Amino acid sequence: MRVAYNEQMTELADMLGEMAGLAGAAMERATQSLLQADLSLAEQVISDHDQITELSVTCEERAFALLALQAPVAGDLRSVVSGIQIVSDIDRMGALALHVAKIARRRHPNHVLPEEVNGYFAEMGRIAVALGAGAREVLETRDPERAAKLREEDDAMDDLHRHLFSVLMDREWKHGVAAAVDVTLLGRFYERFADHAVEVARRVIFLVTGKMPVDPDETTSLES
Repeated sequence: MRVAYNEQMTELADMLGEMAGLAGAAMERATQSLLQADLSLAEQVISDHDQITELSVTCEERAFALLALQAPVAGDLRSVVSGIQIVSDIDRMGALALHVAKIARRRHPNHVLPEEVNGYFAEMGRIAVALGAGAREVLETRDPERAAKLREEDDAMDDLHRHLFSVLMDREWKHGVAAAVDVTLLGRFYERFADHAVEVARRVIFLVTGKMPVDPDETTSLES
């Protein structure tokens, strides 16, 4: 029975890694479609999203089956519950990439972004894809030190997101309300994608060590 449980947990971990890889690939294509007004890439992200949804359902079903049939305790229970929570985070990452692609498709053949913010989104896309790859890596290796570094990498995304708002609020903004709304939404999608990747890493740390790392933002809010 123990051998079967270990095999099922390994399969679940592999599927979670695959999901993270698909979410990262989706965000990479979505970013290219956004920057290049490439309809075919946007359509690919939208059509491929079903793969993430199907894997999400399968992962949840297997995790709940493990809870029901194996009745895990202690570290084993922590692994299964963390797996269920990680499914939710990666599913959201895929959905956020989907949102980016849908905006690119909606505005086609026009470019969504004013030229002056293209650089922001090129870099935000790069960071998001790197964080997605990092999430996949820590799911496969369960390396808590590597997982902790994803939080530091997310700081660059937060900085870009703040700077983007300063551009939108500038009196020199001449692109109208619709463009401002698109840029605001897209900036939020990238920021949240990164946040979910970091949350995956935090849950891996908890899975391995039994301790959930404290989010510095939460500490700051408690102290203020």
